[in-house]
Amino acid sequence: MRMRYSRIFADSDGGSRFVDVETELELGFAAPPAEPLYAAKLSPASEAFWMGAVPTWKGDAPHTAPRRMAFVTVLGEYQITATSGETRKFPPGSVLLIEDTTGAGHMTRNISAGDTIVLAVALASQAQAVEEKAAGG
Repeated sequence: MRMRYSRIFADSDGGSRFVDVETELELGFAAPPAEPLYAAKLSPASEAFWMGAVPTWKGDAPHTAPRRMAFVTVLGEYQITATSGETRKFPPGSVLLIEDTTGAGHMTRNISAGDTIVLAVALASQAQAVEEKAAGG
């Protein structure tokens, strides 16, 4: 079983870029007596919260993310334009790993006629994630 998601990050020149990521889920996550499920670690998380944008919300000035986050779109649709010029849309069910916390940033726009809501998960910093992975976490 495989999972695909988008990632936006700051490249070595400080520009925001997208990349598609695919990860293998392995059998083993269990909640007995249910059968085991497939799972793959993404990153240690510090909190989860709902975030919403009304149709008139303005995020079209270039900005970086305040921290590493994962977004799962629940309602509505938004689009992000990276400094590379690439624009991607994120409809319900899409997953985005946001890691451009430095550099030129990206532009965001709610493209729904109504509200857009995402489940946001705050993630450990890249340095913390690397340290935990090295420690076997």
